[in-house]
Amino acid sequence: MSAFPDQSPVIAVVLAGGRGLRFGSEVPKQFVKLAGRMVIEHTIDVFECADMVGHIVVVVPSGYQDMIWEAVVRNGWRKVSKVVEGGLDRADSTASAIAALSECPDQARVLVHDAARPLLDQPTIVRCLAALDRHVAVDVVVPASDTIVEVGSEEHIHDIPDRSRLRRGQTPQGFRLGILREAYQRASVRGLVGVTCDCGVVRRELPEVEIATVLGSPSNLKITDGVDLYIAEKLIQTRSIQVAQDENVLERIEGRVIVVVGASYGIGASVANLARSYGARVHSASRTGSNIDITCRQDIEGFLASVADREGRIDAVINSAGVLVKKPLTNMSAMELEQVIGTNLIGAVTLAQLAYPYLRDSEGCLVNFASSSYTRGRAFYAAYSATKAGVVNFTQALAEEWASERIRVLCINPERTLTPMRTRNFGAEPPDSLLCPEVVARATLQAVCSSLTGVVFDVRRHAG
Repeated sequence: MSAFPDQSPVIAVVLAGGRGLRFGSEVPKQFVKLAGRMVIEHTIDVFECADMVGHIVVVVPSGYQDMIWEAVVRNGWRKVSKVVEGGLDRADSTASAIAALSECPDQARVLVHDAARPLLDQPTIVRCLAALDRHVAVDVVVPASDTIVEVGSEEHIHDIPDRSRLRRGQTPQGFRLGILREAYQRASVRGLVGVTCDCGVVRRELPEVEIATVLGSPSNLKITDGVDLYIAEKLIQTRSIQVAQDENVLERIEGRVIVVVGASYGIGASVANLARSYGARVHSASRTGSNIDITCRQDIEGFLASVADREGRIDAVINSAGVLVKKPLTNMSAMELEQVIGTNLIGAVTLAQLAYPYLRDSEGCLVNFASSSYTRGRAFYAAYSATKAGVVNFTQALAEEWASERIRVLCINPERTLTPMRTRNFGAEPPDSLLCPEVVARATLQAVCSSLTGVVFDVRRHAG
C-alpha cells in the first residue's frame, strides 16, 4: 500500500543530509541542541503543525536515521513517513528524497526545506502552497538589505547591481513533484556539481519554466555558525513568550498539583495565590512560612514525599527561593556566601534531583528563576549574579537531559521586580520602574502551561 494514498498530497522534505563542517561541532549542526531540542526537531515540528502538510520526508546523513525515528516517537509526530539517507551534497540529498517519492503522483506539491532553518513560520508555508496552486515552482525570498558587490578575479569591484531588484533566497522551495523530477533527471546526465538550490536546478535544466517568488521572513535564518545559534535561541525565546501570553492557557492549571518553593512572599507568594485562583492544588514551602529550607536536603525530600502521598502526584515544581546580599565581595562573610550560593544554586540543583522521580511519573514541569543580572555580572552582587547565570545554564542542560522523560524545564527571567528582597537591598525605588510580582506570576504559570522546554522566558514591564 502506498505511503501517499491521496492524489495530490502536500509533502515536506526536510534536508538534513549535510555534515555542517563549518559549524565546528562534533555532530552536524542540524543535530545540535537549541532551546532544549535538536535544531532539526524544531524544523520538523513546524511542518508537523502545518495543517496543509500531510507527509514529511527527512533526509539525513548515514547513521542518523535511528536518531530521527527516536525523535518521532519522543515528540509524538504522526506525519513523518520516511527517513532516508542523503548524499554528498545538497543536490544529492534532494535526489535521494525524489527517489523516495517514486510512488507519488506528479501533481503532488513538495516543499523542500533546509533542516538548519528551524524558525520557519506558518504564514510562509501558507503563501508558498497558495503560489503552487498557480505555478509549478516557487522560491521563498526576502529583500536584500545590504548592497551587493560583484567582484572580479582580483577582488576588484566589477559591478554593483541595483539592490531594489535583488532578493535573498530562503527555503522552503516549492514544486509540483513532476517538474522537480524532470529537472533532476536531466541534471543527472551532466552532473549536479555546483548546484546550491533546487530552484537553480529547475532554472538550469528547464529554462522555460517560470519560478514564482513569495515573501519569506527575516527571522527564517539559516544556522551556519555559533552566532546564528545564539540569535535563533533569542528568537525562540521571543516567540515562546508571545505564545505563552494567551490568557486562556491558564485554565489548564485547574486540578494540577503544583509545588512552590520560596512562597512566603514576593514572586513565590504571587505564583501560589494565582495558581490557587485558577483551581490548582498548591503546596507551598519556605523557611519562614513552613520551616522548610531549600538548602536542607532532608527538608525538601520529606516535603515532596508528603505532597505526593497526599495528592498522588506532582505536576509542577516552581522554585522561586532566592537570597541576595548586596555588598562588595570582599566584605561578604563566609556565612553570607554560603547562603547565596547554597540557596540560589546548590538548592536549585538539589530540588531538581529530588523532584525528578515525581516529574518523571507525571511528565511534569520544573521552573527555575534567573535574574536580569545573569547576562552580565553586576558590581556588589557578584556572587548572586554568578548563581543566576548558573541557574540558566543548569536549566538548559537539564532540559536536554530530561527531554526523553518528557519533563519540561524552564527558566523565568524577570526584570527588576518589587519584592521585599529587593527593597531590603536597594531601598525605596520608583514603583513605575519595577515589575509587579503578579505580572511575573502570570508569566510563570503561562510558561508552565506551554509545551516548551529549555527556554528562558524574559518578563519585561513593556513588551517588545
